[in-house]
Amino acid sequence: MLLKVSCNAAVAAYAGDQIQAKCRVVGQSPSRPNLPRRHAVAFSSPVAKAPLVQAVVSEGRASRVESGPGGLADRLRLGSLTEDGLSYKEKFIVRCYEVGINKTATVETIANLLQEVACNHAQSVGYSTDGFGTTTTMRKLHLIWVTARMHIEIYKYPAWSDVVEIKTWYQGEGRIGTRRDWILKNYGTGQVIGRATSKWVMMNQDTRRFQKVSDDVRAEHLVFAPRELRLAFPEDNNRSLKKISKLEDPAQHSKLGLVPRRADLDMNQHVNNVAYIGWILESMPQEIMDTHELQAITLDYRREGQHDDVVDSLTSLESIDESEAVSELQGINGSATSTANNQECLNFQHLLRLSGDGLEINRGRTEWRKKAAR
Repeated sequence: MLLKVSCNAAVAAYAGDQIQAKCRVVGQSPSRPNLPRRHAVAFSSPVAKAPLVQAVVSEGRASRVESGPGGLADRLRLGSLTEDGLSYKEKFIVRCYEVGINKTATVETIANLLQEVACNHAQSVGYSTDGFGTTTTMRKLHLIWVTARMHIEIYKYPAWSDVVEIKTWYQGEGRIGTRRDWILKNYGTGQVIGRATSKWVMMNQDTRRFQKVSDDVRAEHLVFAPRELRLAFPEDNNRSLKKISKLEDPAQHSKLGLVPRRADLDMNQHVNNVAYIGWILESMPQEIMDTHELQAITLDYRREGQHDDVVDSLTSLESIDESEAVSELQGINGSATSTANNQECLNFQHLLRLSGDGLEINRGRTEWRKKAAR
């Protein structure tokens, strides 16, 4: 049996009890399910009218649902552009498999959600859906964005079934780069539970060399960016700006011979950015993991990870001079991690390198706070 449904995908709003579309099901009379009422979530895009979507459902072996811009996924997704069209918000429910031993979301879960909302933002404004978030001119010139730096601060980890709302936006950053920021809130309480910022550079996909952002690309790319500077970390001298010095041998802690799993590769056949976080944590001493929780992480990406790489993860406690400098920043940046008990916070430096030739893949820095008493 084959059911063919033709729906008008230019619908601007979705409610849990109805999708305002005209549908005709062959061989069946229309019926309205008796579902509980939910809040409507509006979806809009400043680009162009969404195209007509054909949804085909089959009991046979072949079945397919088109879910491009204006498709089913967009109508069901709990996200939309903000009123000015220059930022994007989306809500996520923390699922049971996204929490760790502390019964709260892991830092990898947080990083994955940041990546997801960024990709959905790019799609909502009409950028490519191939995983690169590229404009028309970028695709013609074989240009892509690659991550140069990521900084995440988590003030309170969400628990299983918590609803997290993430707001994101991007802006230009120099001649070869762009930046993207995020603010995370507990949707139930409205409390800001985290912030993040990142820097991206433009690279030629064929030569793997960095390239300046041309005026044509800049004009396309920044049309959906705020005109005035918006920063998730607006404070002067905040920790997201801190330079990470190279960790020298011998490291105090190490985990050698890490190999990317197939699940660590992204749609572009490179190691996903989030996998580096897991590798860094592999060399953290267990006694710290038992008594502390991660409150901030900074990653400087130096080299693309490949599927056949063998990686060493090195970790050392940060020197006193470095830690004192960061403690001063904690008092400046106004984040929820600023407490009177900074002596209970521990800072570590990290290095990911290739096992064979020692080439740097990633430099990292983490800050850990004492776990709250249960």
